[in-house]
Amino acid sequence: MLTTLSVIREKAAGLAREGLRKGGSRAKAGLAHLADRIIDIAPRVPVRDLQTLRAQFPGLGPEQIADKLVSGAANATSTVGAGIGAAAMLPVPPAMPTELAAEITGVAAIELKLIAELHELYGLRPPGGLKDRSAAYLRSWSEERGIDVRKPSSVNAALGGQMKRELRQQIMKRMVRNLPNLMPFMVGAAVGALMNRRDTRRVAGKIRADLRKAQVPWDALPELPALEEPAEPLAVGEITHDPLNPENPGRPGL
Repeated sequence: MLTTLSVIREKAAGLAREGLRKGGSRAKAGLAHLADRIIDIAPRVPVRDLQTLRAQFPGLGPEQIADKLVSGAANATSTVGAGIGAAAMLPVPPAMPTELAAEITGVAAIELKLIAELHELYGLRPPGGLKDRSAAYLRSWSEERGIDVRKPSSVNAALGGQMKRELRQQIMKRMVRNLPNLMPFMVGAAVGALMNRRDTRRVAGKIRADLRKAQVPWDALPELPALEEPAEPLAVGEITHDPLNPENPGRPGL
């Protein structure tokens, strides 16, 4: 199965590179639009704070809860991959660019939620308000690295014009790098699910390795305020709506 998956990924990578080469500016414009869409939805992703997570998983330590969060996120992104993969197997695939855009935004929202809650678990909540933290988590997701709250440069993420342009470029690079994992063209539901599940676990592993280096034990944490609720929290299923067509009902996501 792994050999077959590697072959599929190589073919998908070739298709992705060829599509980007032929599409040129149009492909870049599409990626930029998706990057902006991800930046826009990040502050709306609902995040559980440490107190809520501990209440929902009584008696468990940070590593045990983190394992459960990673498993849940991996299952969620695999569901997105299975849905898109199944659509790709239809005799006439329905609006494949729309399906691909839905998968990218869906996976991003699920992984952003996971990254934010892992930072809560390891006692490393970035300073600032909702928008500041969302920008920091976007950078963490795009770079696949945990945030070191001891270094101000790693959390200086206020979304000014220049910062937003830099973040857009980082997200676009991340999407291009992972495009083969997000392209279950002709691979069907099972492999589409496997690709997403494995990639989410890989990203989570890298984030957790960074966070463990700076982890603050729960008994050493100062009392933190509850996380503020987003003004317009992302509704279940909304993350996989067609970002180019809000009227599209989309697929269930978180």
